[in-house]
Amino acid sequence: MSLIDNLQQKYKESNTLEKLIYLHVGVFLFSIFFDVVQGLYNGQTNWLIQWFSLDSSTDTFLSKPWSIVSYGFLHADFIHLLMNMIVLYYIGNLFVEYFTQKQLLTFYLLGTIFGGLLFIVSHNYFPFFEGRQSVLVGASAGISAIFIGITTHMPNYQLKLRFIGFVKLWYLAGFWILLDFIGLTGDNAGGHFAHLGGALFGYVYISQASNKSGGMLNLLWAIFQKKDKPLRTVYKSDKKKKKTARNTSFNQKQIDTILDKISKSGYDTLSKAEKDFLFKQGKQ
Repeated sequence: MSLIDNLQQKYKESNTLEKLIYLHVGVFLFSIFFDVVQGLYNGQTNWLIQWFSLDSSTDTFLSKPWSIVSYGFLHADFIHLLMNMIVLYYIGNLFVEYFTQKQLLTFYLLGTIFGGLLFIVSHNYFPFFEGRQSVLVGASAGISAIFIGITTHMPNYQLKLRFIGFVKLWYLAGFWILLDFIGLTGDNAGGHFAHLGGALFGYVYISQASNKSGGMLNLLWAIFQKKDKPLRTVYKSDKKKKKTARNTSFNQKQIDTILDKISKSGYDTLSKAEKDFLFKQGKQ
C-alpha cells in the first residue's frame, strides 16, 4: 500500500475531530505549495490566502462571502497551526465525551462564523479601527466556541496538568479569555475580537440550550442532538413494565450521581466500577 493510499485509509477511519485536524494540516501544506509555485519571495500574493481569508472590508467580504467560513481553515505559519491544533485536539476530545461529533463540527463552524462577523463589525464600527484594514485567518474563533461551550456545560470539571496538578476548567477558560482582552490593545486586535465572538457564541448557545424556556437555540440544539434509536412496538406484561421502570429509575439516579461527581472532580476520580457502569449504560 502506497503512502497516499495509507493516508486515505486513515482519513476514512478517523472521527470528525481527527478529520477536522487533518483538513487543517492539508490546507496548510497546500498553502505552502502555492507559496513555492507563485514565488512569494518576489512579492506575489498567495492566491489561496487572497481568496479564502476574511477581509475586514465589507465590500471585499461581499465579493467572497464564503470567506466567513474558509478563513477558519487557514493559518499564518506553522506555529500558528501547531498551537491551534494542540488545543483543538485536547478540548475537542473532552467535548465529544459529553456531546456528539456532529455537535463538535457545528460548534466549530458556527463559532467561526460568529467570530468572523465580530471581526468585520469591529473594524467597521469601532473607532479604534478607523482607517485600518486587515485580513483574518486561523481556527481560534471556532476553537474558542468549543472551549467556552464545554466550560459553560461543566465549569468545575478538573483537568490534570503536568507539573501543576488538577485545575478547574473554568480557570483555564478564564485565562484564555483574559489573553484575548489583553490582546485587544495590540496589533492583532481584530483577531482577538474574532476569538471573543466565537467564545460568546459557545457561552450563549450552551446557556440557552440548557434553558427549558425554549427558543430558536433550543431548536437548533435538538436538531444536533444524537438521534434516539427507532421505537419498536412490543408487548410486555404489567409486572415486567413495573420492574423495568424501577430499574430505569434506579439507573438514572446512579447516572446522575456519577455525572455530578464528574462535574465536581473530573472523570479521572471515578472508580473502576463507576466507569464500567457508565460504559454499559452508554451501550444500551
